[in-house]
Amino acid sequence: MNAPIRVLICDDQALIRTGFVTIVDAQPDLEVVGECADGRTAVDLARRLNPDVVVMDVRMPGLDGIEATRLLAGAGVAHPVKVLVVTTFNLDEYVYEALRAGASGFLLKDAPPAQLLHGIRTVASGAALLDPEVTRQLVGRYAARIRPAESTPDDSALTPRELEVLRLIAEGLSNSEIAATLVISQETVKTYVSRILTKLNLRDRVQAVVYAYRNGLVT
Repeated sequence: MNAPIRVLICDDQALIRTGFVTIVDAQPDLEVVGECADGRTAVDLARRLNPDVVVMDVRMPGLDGIEATRLLAGAGVAHPVKVLVVTTFNLDEYVYEALRAGASGFLLKDAPPAQLLHGIRTVASGAALLDPEVTRQLVGRYAARIRPAESTPDDSALTPRELEVLRLIAEGLSNSEIAATLVISQETVKTYVSRILTKLNLRDRVQAVVYAYRNGLVT
């Protein structure tokens, strides 16, 4: 039997935190290794306990979830931790900031328990959790901030087809939608996505979306 996925829960609302702990600990393949109510403690615990996934609230006293995420999963972190952000609003501007800080995905706090569990398992597996439709709304709303005028693309390593796939990822298309658009198989799409992430040194699909908008590859 595989070792359980080790989870750290961070939320300043005790009722929500307790609910998350209860839901996660009831699963045979998941284990809560710690819980806390602020970002600074989350960073300290994550570095000490080395969880597989941190479930991170955004708005907390002291060090908020965005800065905590940046310290645990941001650029330059030697051993990044996978962070799943939970938030009250699906288009809260803090969600974009958290994703830019290195989070692997986000969920709404009112999502059903099954979605929380699916999200933890998805992020733990190394995949990103970002609904395509939410991606379209999020990057559409914050495109001006995501794409600074002075940004210079560094995508010369990508082939024309890989650039095409990257643009479709950034538009919020799923692998199946990209496959249908380009009339190729989903396996081929997965291969292209893997190459894109490797060549651009990106961790997951979420970072690819942010990269594409910041570098003006999508308008």
